[in-house]
Amino acid sequence: MEVSNALKRKRYNDDNHMEAEVDLSLLEAVEKSQNTVELLDLRTLKKLVLSFERRLKENIEARLKYPDQPERFADSEVELHEELEKLKILAGAPELYPELVNLNAIPSILNLLSHDNTDIAIDVVHLLEDLTDEDVLEDNDEPARILVDSLIENNVLELLVQNLQRLSDKDPDEMSAIYNTLASIENMIEVKPTVAELVCERTKLLRWLLGKIKVREFDSNKQYASEILAILLQNSTANQKRLGQMNGVDVVLQAVAMYKSKDPKTSDEEEMLENLFDCLCCLLMPLENKERFVKAEGVELMIIIMKQKKSAYASAIRALDFSMTKYPPACERFVDVLGLKTAFAAFMGKASISLFIPISKKNKKERYQEELEERLVSLIASLFGGILRGSRRERLLSKFVENECEKIDRLMELYIRYSDRVTAETQRLEQLELDDLEMDEEEKYNRKLESGLYTLQVSLSAFFYFFNHSLSAF
Repeated sequence: MEVSNALKRKRYNDDNHMEAEVDLSLLEAVEKSQNTVELLDLRTLKKLVLSFERRLKENIEARLKYPDQPERFADSEVELHEELEKLKILAGAPELYPELVNLNAIPSILNLLSHDNTDIAIDVVHLLEDLTDEDVLEDNDEPARILVDSLIENNVLELLVQNLQRLSDKDPDEMSAIYNTLASIENMIEVKPTVAELVCERTKLLRWLLGKIKVREFDSNKQYASEILAILLQNSTANQKRLGQMNGVDVVLQAVAMYKSKDPKTSDEEEMLENLFDCLCCLLMPLENKERFVKAEGVELMIIIMKQKKSAYASAIRALDFSMTKYPPACERFVDVLGLKTAFAAFMGKASISLFIPISKKNKKERYQEELEERLVSLIASLFGGILRGSRRERLLSKFVENECEKIDRLMELYIRYSDRVTAETQRLEQLELDDLEMDEEEKYNRKLESGLYTLQVSLSAFFYFFNHSLSAF
């Protein structure tokens, strides 16, 4: 099973706050420096770094000389701020990043994340986000790798997260800095995927993210925190286990429980809810987290969400599917808390999906319906694989013979439909080969999956389980 990969970052935009802040600050930096910087080359880079180092030294000396007289070092901090703004222009020449590293400027820049003046630390955060922006680094793989390697070697992850913990959402500038901190971490993961595990090993970012998604009020940083958490979890068993040990399963369940009887108010809030379910499904991959899910009454919560028929309906089915895959205790709990009635009502399509389909998927109703069918058939196959004997098994089998075996008819309907689609896709792929259009085996397999191969396979498994055991049960 795959967790949704639709984890795409948006620019900071929270009601009355700044939008497209990075672009404006870059423009400001260019305007301020246009009289002195005409061509961005190695010579210019050296001048910028030298000027920055000079202002940094002056600020350090002023603070050491007048530690209790802020007015005596205030001017040096204004000048340091201006130098950091000038450095943003380097985002326009990522090919110079290796030279920036060779000039040993990275340690000096990163050390300012611990500066006593939070505004200076915020300047560094914005600078890092600009330098690592995915649009800037596009087609500059080697310079990007050199920059990120240097940042990691100089403890950027530890310093960013330490600074993150002193920022507050109540201040607009600090709220923007929180967003850009998360953006910088995401950018570095894009360049170097191992950063996803490194940042969790070396810092308290996971704990900070858990604290953020626990907050009841919605804002853009809560949305982004949920997105970053999903990114950290989606390809890392180590992070999934680590978060599980931090009571992460229970925290994520509490976060989604806020929507058990209500819908998100905006598309951004809806995206956050999808991110939270992505996190939950990732967490449910390790066996020990499935156990935590059952103990935390996650099965019961998902059934409640299904009964309420709100926009989280399909996501709850997906979470149940993950929890019950190769884990009999979750299957048993599902039957014990009367989940069969709710699941088979959904399987038979007795509820109109137009009542609970998310806003963002209104124009993709057919695909939404297919994903729902896939999850439901997979869930039923998991039930057959997880409940092998006893009264629970009898209750499951009895569902298929009630009402003149309508559920067997439904299963056969799905099997025939998806079988026809996969056959048609297979024939189409064979025709492409005849037309000399090359396609590797993995791409062929993915095309078949898109046409419904997985649903076909699990429906066939459900048939096998039913007919293999129904005679002995009755």
